[in-house]
Amino acid sequence: MSGLLRTRTGHEARVGTVELFFDLVFVFAITQLSHHLLQTPTLTGALGTLLLFLGIWWAWIFTSWVTNWLDPERWQVRMMLFVLMGCGLVIAMAIPQAWGPRGLVFGVTFALTQVGRSLFTMLAVRRHNRANYRNFQRISVWFCVSGVLWIYGGLVDGALRLPLWAAALGVEYLGPLAAFRVPGLGRSRTADWDVEGGHLAERCGLFIIIALGESVVITGSTAAALLWTGPVLAAFASAFLGSVAMWWIYFNIGADRASRLIVHHDDPGRVARLAYTYGHIPIIAGIIVSAASDEMLLAHPTGPAAPAAHALTLGGAALFLAGNLFFKRVTWRHVPLSHLVGLALLAALAFVPFPHGFQLGLATAASLIIVACWETASLGGRGAGEPA
Repeated sequence: MSGLLRTRTGHEARVGTVELFFDLVFVFAITQLSHHLLQTPTLTGALGTLLLFLGIWWAWIFTSWVTNWLDPERWQVRMMLFVLMGCGLVIAMAIPQAWGPRGLVFGVTFALTQVGRSLFTMLAVRRHNRANYRNFQRISVWFCVSGVLWIYGGLVDGALRLPLWAAALGVEYLGPLAAFRVPGLGRSRTADWDVEGGHLAERCGLFIIIALGESVVITGSTAAALLWTGPVLAAFASAFLGSVAMWWIYFNIGADRASRLIVHHDDPGRVARLAYTYGHIPIIAGIIVSAASDEMLLAHPTGPAAPAAHALTLGGAALFLAGNLFFKRVTWRHVPLSHLVGLALLAALAFVPFPHGFQLGLATAASLIIVACWETASLGGRGAGEPA
């Protein structure tokens, strides 16, 4: 296991092709989550989809942290990623029936993914980075505790599965906030995490692209199978423009500025934990929810939108904007007014009785476009890559 760490040369580490290959699993996982939400458009179904999404995101972001330290060009690290890809495929395939007969498959595979990756990393850094070796000892203990809850939740019926899996997620999500404190092993410090900020920023940006790509795929495949009437084309336009506006809001200014800040920050581990590990959760969730709402509006563009479609359309856009607002607050140290205005517009749309669903979609897309244009104008003529 010697020599598996990345070589830090002072230059920003680039994302490798094997990491992109690994991410393809999550294209499938995101598709499964969107379809799961469409099949169960109820409050209980949304809660179940949210819980599964939080698990999928946690598995992906922790793998991104690991490849921030380990060199994916080493064959041992590649084998680890390929094993995780296989586990990820099994987890994604289990999503449609995770609350039914495939709950045990989901729980066992997820627990093995979390614990196995952590143990591999602990052994890989043992002789080369004592601080991170201690970190992954602590992380492994926390994941073993959550793993018991994942497996036990898969063994019981649906009524008890939800609280057990919610408790498992609670353990995993509280771990970083509690500095992975373990009796006898102490606690972790973000200053010891030695994160390559530019690499992690690029990884999260690519995940955003994957999520937006899923939205485009759903829009195109759904519209292709429909009769191209005026309302259908209007719903298609709203979905496409909404995806473009989301890309613009995240990438035109925010992603580049955040990458520069984390690269030069005195404590990049703390910024990465807040801005990327936690701050990207509502951003990704908003894109997934919006993809589901786009398919709903395309399938039923005329007549008042169903309550579920109405809630998903506005809720997805609001989640995305709120997540970007938090992300930019952490990395820019100020709150973008454009995002607050956008959230106010979306809140106002909740009280507008649109005669047709496609009109709701167009109004939501228009709100996002207003935010994107406002924020671009706030650059005052600078390019997105230029310092403020």
